[in-house]
Amino acid sequence: MRAVITGGAGFLGSHLCDLMIEKGWGILCLDNLATGSEANIAHLRENPRFEFKRHDVTKHIEVPGAVDAVFHFASPASPPDYLKLPIQTLKVGSLGTHNCLGLALAKKAKFFMASTSECYGDPDVSPQPESYWGHVNQVGPRGVYDEAKRFSEALTMAYHRYHGLDTRIVRIFNTYGPRMRLNDGRALPNFLYQALAGEPITVYGDGSQTRSFCYVSDLLDGIYRLFESNEHDPVNIGNPHEITIHEFAERVRALVGANVPIVFHPLPQDDPKQRCPDISKAKRILHWEPQVDLAEGLRRTYDYFRKKLAESNQAR
Repeated sequence: MRAVITGGAGFLGSHLCDLMIEKGWGILCLDNLATGSEANIAHLRENPRFEFKRHDVTKHIEVPGAVDAVFHFASPASPPDYLKLPIQTLKVGSLGTHNCLGLALAKKAKFFMASTSECYGDPDVSPQPESYWGHVNQVGPRGVYDEAKRFSEALTMAYHRYHGLDTRIVRIFNTYGPRMRLNDGRALPNFLYQALAGEPITVYGDGSQTRSFCYVSDLLDGIYRLFESNEHDPVNIGNPHEITIHEFAERVRALVGANVPIVFHPLPQDDPKQRCPDISKAKRILHWEPQVDLAEGLRRTYDYFRKKLAESNQAR
């Protein structure tokens, strides 16, 4: 069996490449390296079942030979990335999704769409169930990512209903773990990097906004279970344990043992006040729920960041 994974050199995409290789699949990894890194897949380059091709999926995708599954994970995903690349973000969620769906249709392959909890925007409902339609400012700065993913979901369902394409949609909530970039811009890498570097930890707003953090191995387990299921409608995958950003910063500071202050900056426009998944559906149809608690996940991620920062300092 052979799968095409777009965004396969990114944080989540590279872990998905590992998982599918482990499951016995052959992988064609496509990535234009706008936010991904070849270092994330370097350990796979000698594997005969792995192939990497640098390609922008907003351009036509030509893949010789059989393809059994297409996983569309290409997209900038952190606010600094999609605010810096707004048009590219919209294009990868529209033209890129269209090209990936076209490839899946031409190859009679299963299509798997990586969507996001950002489809819910700054929610009026918490925790967020899949039935919630969201509260999104489509013309705000974050709208480029939110609407790209909402359009991707709509296009995926259109291909499913009109063409009978076998599709899956996962709504991914905040995920963390090894291979996140040191300068990613999201809360966890920011906090860890700043604490390790002895810099003040930056919290936006007053820190009362909440997030829920899912360790990457739990997310991948949920993704694979969804891939193997018969569910076509979106499914939330995330950790329902909610924590304030201020408390999270305190946890990271204590873990690192850093004697640095926590400083507060203005909250960015449309930043969600709450983000927590309702995973009732995943529990019911996938028999899935997260297994790695925050303390253990943070320890594993801290070990990775400490090593990467040491390597970065040595390279200088």
